[in-house]
Amino acid sequence: MARPAGGGADAAPGAGASGPELARAVLDAAKARRDATAKTRRRSAVGGDGGGERRLRGYSGPGPDPRDPQPLGVVLERLMKARGWQQPAAEATVFGAWEKVVGPEIAQHSRPVKLEDGELTVEARSTAWATQLRLLAGSLLKRIAGEVGHNVVRKLHIHGPAAPSWSKGPRRVRGRGPRDTYG
Repeated sequence: MARPAGGGADAAPGAGASGPELARAVLDAAKARRDATAKTRRRSAVGGDGGGERRLRGYSGPGPDPRDPQPLGVVLERLMKARGWQQPAAEATVFGAWEKVVGPEIAQHSRPVKLEDGELTVEARSTAWATQLRLLAGSLLKRIAGEVGHNVVRKLHIHGPAAPSWSKGPRRVRGRGPRDTYG
């Protein structure tokens, strides 16, 4: 196949060429660029001062090596750190491991409801337990900080069980409510 004059690697691809000649010119230019970058890569790898990280080849041999299989926990830890998931994971621990965080007796009589901006809302089983948890709020915050980390929970809102709501339906009338119909 005949090449057009001046269709080497130095000429701009497609200068006055069409069809197969154009394709050949573009291919030659791409090969020339690849060869030029391969030569500079080889020089930097041989010189050892390429600035990039060299890929390890062959067998790893005895001792630790980055190519060795890693435990799943280590890989997950690195992934959580790289993606910035430590805070959401700590917040999820408060809800997922409530019994482990506050202890079995307190967990039996309370449950976490909501965590927003470092403020944890806890619902107690009874008003007596709500009062008791309010008295223990300082020690609960220390326990939570020790288990899931500091500044995950900064403040506790503790309330008793929710009272029944008499306002049902889309339309409500202000007033005394159901008391006026009893007796």
